[in-house]
Amino acid sequence: MNQPSKPFNIDKREVYEAYLQVRSNGGAAGVDGVTIEQFESDLKGNLYKIWNRMSSGAYFPPPVRAVSIPKKSGGQRILGVPTVADRVAQTVVKQLIEPALDAIFLADSYGYRRGKSALDAVGVTRQRCWKYDWVLEFDIKGLFDNIDHELLLRAIRKHVTCSWALLYIERCVTAPMVQEDGTIIERSRGTPQGGVVSRSSPTSSCTMHLISGWRGRSPISGGVGMRMTGWYIVGMRWRRKAFAKRSRLGCRPE
Repeated sequence: MNQPSKPFNIDKREVYEAYLQVRSNGGAAGVDGVTIEQFESDLKGNLYKIWNRMSSGAYFPPPVRAVSIPKKSGGQRILGVPTVADRVAQTVVKQLIEPALDAIFLADSYGYRRGKSALDAVGVTRQRCWKYDWVLEFDIKGLFDNIDHELLLRAIRKHVTCSWALLYIERCVTAPMVQEDGTIIERSRGTPQGGVVSRSSPTSSCTMHLISGWRGRSPISGGVGMRMTGWYIVGMRWRRKAFAKRSRLGCRPE
């Protein structure tokens, strides 16, 4: 299945399985305008190109296409849509790193994890709301837009050791974005919402996996984290007097 002369040992079947995932998820075309149906018109040749370039260390992600989505609260959310071929390449990376990263998540991290969903998080939150006096909900504003690349890659390197996976994660994270007017923007921070590696991996699974699975100290308990939206709900049993002493930590009741 592989060529021994290639610097990176990537099985062709891994690329095909990644394509099957991309096809099942659907999605729009990227900057090249190629849809999944068009990609499949020369499926064997397109998958071979992806495998050959990734195995050779010569794969460079094309720019992502910016798509503006209105927010309910006003303003616009910018999604970055990779090409179909790039989604396949990112999924190859995701398939490799996901098992190792998933092991470090807390049980209450629900976003973009196999066997868990947003509805599961809502169900657990509903149960715990009956057990606590009041609840806090907080959000990380502009998480995808502002995450520091160097800090992100440093965190990824701590848990991912595969050289080719690290190479392509960094390239995916730093890929430029093409705005709707055709302007190309180089990105020094942030990850595009819409990519496989940035959404499910940061680079895709990675950014949000590592953040929502953070095991640092916290004065909260019973928390349910949703990696996909960057929000976190916690149930509290503190009395108001006790909470006042801890308000300096930045937690305030709504």
